[in-house]
Amino acid sequence: MEFDLSERSEAWRTKLQSFFDREVLPRHRAWLEHVAVSRETPPFMAELQQKARQAGLWNLGLPELAADEPGTRLSNLEYAPLAEIMGRLFWASEVFNCQAPDVPNMIALQNCATPEQKARWLRPLLEAKTRSAFGMTEPDVASSDATNIATRMVRDGDDYIVNGRKWFITGAAHPRCSFLIVMGVTDAEADRTRRHSCIIVPMEAPGVRLVRSLRWMGCEDHTAPIGELTFENVRVPAANLLGAEGEGFKVAQIRLGPARIHHCMRSIGLCELLIELMMVRSTERSAFGRAIIQYDTVQRWIAESRVELEQARLLAWRCAWRLDQAGHHGAWRDVSLIKVAVPAMLQRIADRAMQVFGAMGGSEDTPIHQALAWGRLLRIGDGPDEVHLRQIFKMEAMPSWSIADSPYLAARPA
Repeated sequence: MEFDLSERSEAWRTKLQSFFDREVLPRHRAWLEHVAVSRETPPFMAELQQKARQAGLWNLGLPELAADEPGTRLSNLEYAPLAEIMGRLFWASEVFNCQAPDVPNMIALQNCATPEQKARWLRPLLEAKTRSAFGMTEPDVASSDATNIATRMVRDGDDYIVNGRKWFITGAAHPRCSFLIVMGVTDAEADRTRRHSCIIVPMEAPGVRLVRSLRWMGCEDHTAPIGELTFENVRVPAANLLGAEGEGFKVAQIRLGPARIHHCMRSIGLCELLIELMMVRSTERSAFGRAIIQYDTVQRWIAESRVELEQARLLAWRCAWRLDQAGHHGAWRDVSLIKVAVPAMLQRIADRAMQVFGAMGGSEDTPIHQALAWGRLLRIGDGPDEVHLRQIFKMEAMPSWSIADSPYLAARPA
């Protein structure tokens, strides 16, 4: 692969950076002030989205849009540096209709939905007329093993009856969330990976109840508020089944691959911001007679952060490139690699930034505490580290030689 962006990719990056600097960043303080008192989306979001769409900066993370669907049709590698720019602010992706969990849901609907389902559910997402969620994780089972998912979906004539409880569902507590893609058991006697199906459940369906909004380490996701839900005898038309019965894992994997890589791309942008904050803070503050940036320890923290960030970016770009070249199945190893590497890097850099800032780093005056919490969440969400490390190990080929016969080792004395 090439290690530099193509001319086309660089042109898109420059265009987005200009829009971000001109239209998005100047609104950040107003956004913070608004969400501090209201859980509603700030009223200026619609205006920014309209400007982004007019500028051609819309649905950037969807390379496989149909001819009549609005969007930019960038490759995953072209999208990577753009996601990095958006990642500098937790809310910026929504301006360009690139926010989670809606983009992964769009991809699942693109690949698995019927034409009727696309018209009813996908098109409004592409137009930013609604929001969505994906209901998988449950409080009563270890959801790191997705075969444990216990929500039941029982066929009853032309409907399915859904019963279960889901939590830490990103976007489910958003006031504009109109539907969820819910994963549940449709055949308990089938093979472990064929027991589950995914179905589209309207939020307004009788029996769907938002139990509470959830925070993670005290932080609230204002762009896609997290919710806990119960489903009590929820009747859903069988026509809402996404894909065939028993294909729940297929649907989930189709959406999880892009979700993981997009999270990592945005996290790299957030780390760039953290390094900039460390540079500025340590230059402006003095301790024991000299600027903090003059201390070897701080210089090492910043240098180590740069090394780790550049490594992570190259790994993410390779993953995006392989996704373009080989599709989701050909990029699973690379997705697992960045899913382990990037959140751990984000945690380390955020921890250093917090140390440089002192008490201010843990306050709501900076994004550092949220970055630290976000990095920790990513080590659990969309598959915990342990699952991805297990998958990476499985893909490691066993050498054909033994220790006793290895040509790389010295011969043992007779």
